[in-house]
Amino acid sequence: MALLRALEQGTRIFDLGVPMQSGMAAAPANVPFSMALSRRHGDTDPTGQGGSGANAVIITGDHVGTHIDALCHVASKGVLCGGIAVADAMYGGKFTQLGAETINPMICRGVFLDIPALKGKSRLDPGYGITDKDLEQALGNTPLNEGDVVLIRTGWIQLYSNAEAYVGHSTGTPGPDASGGRWLASHKVRAAGGDTISFEQVELGPNFKKRPCHGILLWESGIHIIEVLDLEELAQEKVKEFVFVLSPLKLVGATGSPVRPLAVVEARGYEAKSAL
Repeated sequence: MALLRALEQGTRIFDLGVPMQSGMAAAPANVPFSMALSRRHGDTDPTGQGGSGANAVIITGDHVGTHIDALCHVASKGVLCGGIAVADAMYGGKFTQLGAETINPMICRGVFLDIPALKGKSRLDPGYGITDKDLEQALGNTPLNEGDVVLIRTGWIQLYSNAEAYVGHSTGTPGPDASGGRWLASHKVRAAGGDTISFEQVELGPNFKKRPCHGILLWESGIHIIEVLDLEELAQEKVKEFVFVLSPLKLVGATGSPVRPLAVVEARGYEAKSAL
């Protein structure tokens, strides 16, 4: 196929997901990730000829690691996005409406906004609120169209190997403030993603538990949020626009799904790397 040959020869693929392994960072509201072999090679010999199989059991919350939020993830006064009553949408230990299985796969245009580069920093300060002006300035002359996906870098993923520092409960974490959320919603993006565990600004003090961007994007606007992205390689290569690829798991009634997003760009003179 001509399309397959073009992808193999003329593109570079950036993997935007983080590794999932025991001990990885997780917000306290989630069941942390753990994995163990439930059957090992050598435990049994079902064929009697030396053949064996191995299996693992995985336990995790649906908002651990790189993941996308389903629209049922947040509610306001007992109501979900679109005016759906929580009582009518939650039954039998799962959501019957707006669950993770309703998130469509994404192959669309992506736009990368590097806020630390804008500020002359390697990463943003704890609790920094990315404003609408910051986003507009980082966008510059690049078009942002309805249905695009916007990925916003804070540099916070640099702390990912230190789970306590990355979660930021003692420091706060950077991310878009309410004005940034309104800016994203006004552009009618398909999804917005970031490299922190909460996507948006988390401040110490009385506003610590407030998450206005989740309300603005998920609840008011039906815009999905992607969290815990690794955007460092995009920043190093100064990528601004790309083809964004994401496919959630069909976790029926879940409030989110683990994902392994990809950014696909033209090779542009450096070695093409393909995941195909």
